[in-house]
Amino acid sequence: MDNLALRLKDLNEAGVYSINCALSDVRTAASEAGLVVFDADLASVQSKGEFLAAIAQAIAAPAWLGKNWDALADALGDLSWQSSKGYVLVLRNGGDTFNLSAGDHEIAREILDGTVSFWKQQSKPFWVFYC
Repeated sequence: MDNLALRLKDLNEAGVYSINCALSDVRTAASEAGLVVFDADLASVQSKGEFLAAIAQAIAAPAWLGKNWDALADALGDLSWQSSKGYVLVLRNGGDTFNLSAGDHEIAREILDGTVSFWKQQSKPFWVFYC
């Protein structure tokens, strides 16, 4: 577990990954590393709107969060209401596509990849694990 906690602190390794370990291990390691964990259950997601709502709920987004891709990117790049040394976003029950259409999945991936890059510039790791 200590090894995973150390890896989660590593800015260079932060990114978007399919998970192959128990979510409890990720949560424990993130806590040990001082990172905030956001947990989004995508089991009932069948549309862009439902995906955005699941992420908004997971990150406890403020009421100002709009229901569009730009608002999601803005919120993930802000997180001022959840100050931390870094972040872990867990996307459960959505598989490789997050239960989105091909076009929406591509946009979501671009936003998540962009968020990782943004937080790296702020010297904070931002991880996304999906399963």
